[in-house]
Amino acid sequence: MAGLKTALIYDFDGTLARGNMQEVSFIPSLGMDKAAFWKEAGEFTRRADGDGILMYMQLMLQAAREAGHPVTRQALRDHGRDVKLFDGLKSDLMGRSWFQRMNEFGSQYGLEIEHYIISAGLEEMIEGCPIHPELTHTFASKFVYNEQDEAIWPAVGVNYTTKTQYLFRINKGVLNHWDDERINRFIPDNARPVPFERMIFIGDGDTDVPTMKMMHTKGGFSIAVYDPRNEPNDHTKIHRLISEDRVNFVAAADYREGSALDLIVKGLVGRIAVNSGTMPAD
Repeated sequence: MAGLKTALIYDFDGTLARGNMQEVSFIPSLGMDKAAFWKEAGEFTRRADGDGILMYMQLMLQAAREAGHPVTRQALRDHGRDVKLFDGLKSDLMGRSWFQRMNEFGSQYGLEIEHYIISAGLEEMIEGCPIHPELTHTFASKFVYNEQDEAIWPAVGVNYTTKTQYLFRINKGVLNHWDDERINRFIPDNARPVPFERMIFIGDGDTDVPTMKMMHTKGGFSIAVYDPRNEPNDHTKIHRLISEDRVNFVAAADYREGSALDLIVKGLVGRIAVNSGTMPAD
């Protein structure tokens, strides 16, 4: 018997992986360093008075054409294999990944854990990551392709405010970007596949703040994570998120069993089980 659907929702860059996914191998393949790329992307955005996500994606296409390396779906997936994931996400010594451990833990409490990503990064690169088969669905920026499978234009740009709409898509079971009719249709709370009260969002940066705040106010839970190697530099951001009541918890992005993050998420899963009435009797 399947348990009650419960969603663990993640940002990607800085949350599941160190840094920005484009910086690991894609930007170097263009003969650019990351600082130069993002500086040009910022100038490009300001000149066009455009959306920063769409403009960096357009710059990727432009820079790749100029370098003689058209962007293909497969090339982006290949670059995704090089992304540096935080400890504990992939299989441990027991052969279990973070996702498998959370699934097993949730099932003990009558919950069916689903894993979602909401990211301004590229869906195609995420598809190339070793953790992709563990995910229920990915909402991320992506390109549209021609018949030669070459990217020709940004199809979706997920920015800090549009991230919040994907919480409602998960909530209502609308797992695409385009179906506005279903996402705007009234559905009683008790008929929605994943109530906000059974959602946990994990993110790291300022682009996640609106999503964290919405989770907080809708009855779900939010956790801010930081790179353990950058802890001293992240203190100001962490203190601000807590003082502004935007998150429930803060922890290092360490997904190994027994870490603070592991214990926090398990504690929240247990709380969801208690609130949902699925906690097994002693």
